Amino acid sequence: MRAAGLFPLLLIAAGTGSPAAAQDVPAALAANLDARTARLDAIYRDIHAHPELGFAEMRTAALLAKEMRDLGFQVTEGIGKTGLVAIYRNGPGPTVLVRTDMDALPLREQTGLPYASTVETQWNGRPVGVMHACGHDLHMAAWIGAAGALVAGNAGWSGTLMFIAQPAEEGGGGAKAMLADGLFTRFGTPDYAFALHTAPVAAGTVQYRAGVVSSNSDTIAITFKGRGGHGSDPSTTIDPVLMAARFVVDVQGVVSREKDPQEAGVVTIGAIEAGSAANIIPEQALVRGTIRSFSAATRAKLVDGTARVARASAAMSAAPEPQVDITRGYDAVINDAGLTEQIAQVFHAAFGDKATPQPRPGTASEDYSDFVSAGVPKSVFFTIGVLDPATVAAAQRGETTLEVNHSPRFAPVAEPSIRTGATAMALAVMHVLPRR
Repeated sequence: MRAAGLFPLLLIAAGTGSPAAAQDVPAALAANLDARTARLDAIYRDIHAHPELGFAEMRTAALLAKEMRDLGFQVTEGIGKTGLVAIYRNGPGPTVLVRTDMDALPLREQTGLPYASTVETQWNGRPVGVMHACGHDLHMAAWIGAAGALVAGNAGWSGTLMFIAQPAEEGGGGAKAMLADGLFTRFGTPDYAFALHTAPVAAGTVQYRAGVVSSNSDTIAITFKGRGGHGSDPSTTIDPVLMAARFVVDVQGVVSREKDPQEAGVVTIGAIEAGSAANIIPEQALVRGTIRSFSAATRAKLVDGTARVARASAAMSAAPEPQVDITRGYDAVINDAGLTEQIAQVFHAAFGDKATPQPRPGTASEDYSDFVSAGVPKSVFFTIGVLDPATVAAAQRGETTLEVNHSPRFAPVAEPSIRTGATAMALAVMHVLPRR
């Protein structure tokens, strides 16, 4: 990152500015991160030890707000309930949005880390642990690190930074909540947007991909209605558990026999809720699941097929029509191809062979796509590796298994992960800003 040739390469890719005028900028970014490594690690550990669920990130948002104000940003809190917007104006030029997410998961931590979460709360009417098992804590530390590095190098660029901290990414619709609360009408629509995400690959690496990066997601909630009775006399009942079981098996036929085999798509049933006792046939059974896809055509095929199979399963038992609720969730994140190609050059210049293309889209979903579809002309969403390289190498040899996102044992390596994320983000933002 300190190499004298780095920023000339960036300037050539951007086609703006003078290499000589910007020689000190990468050094300023690196020096700032050197000086703040211990502080960023402390922030990361603090956030990890005090996780909060979606729309309850009050302590987390307050911590981020203080850090950004200390850097000189103008901060507005309470956007989309617990979200915040931090603005840093540094002369004429484009506005660049940088997003982090803040929420944790309803999961009891099993990492054994000295700063492991012991937080417990109520979720859906039951006690649960709370854990940052998807790397949002690391996202926040890198977000703060990138902001500090950009401010430290502000003599070399011109424009406006819009750093946003989003609540409730984990299925809660936090991006939509911020947009509905006037994010772009109150603060302006950005010209560019960037976001990063942790990935269960070696720490110190960066991956990028043009086009589709993540999947569409839709949520299934189907209530099969029956007639309850004694388990010893099923002929006097209409068994909703049988309907639910039939549906769970038969819906996979939509994936294997109706979907184009060249297209990605999956239907997963994650929960079946029915009954109370072994000898009672219940009145109803609730099936919950998700549908994932990359293309609009496959999405429609899977949604329509799932609803059709549910109704057919009920009809086979001469039961009332089920209540079928398939809720449109997050759209796929799609990176701008031209900007991604430019950012790839930036990453290769900075990280060498540790910057690589993402081999295929991820099947997880992200509501960062809502910000992009709300009017951002160009956007890039990229990933950073966060696991111990030795552990990753051992897993590749078949000697161990990796703990991935959403595992109760998911334990990112703070360094060099935070520094990699902060550096990559700062350089990506710098690339689209005019040079002074």
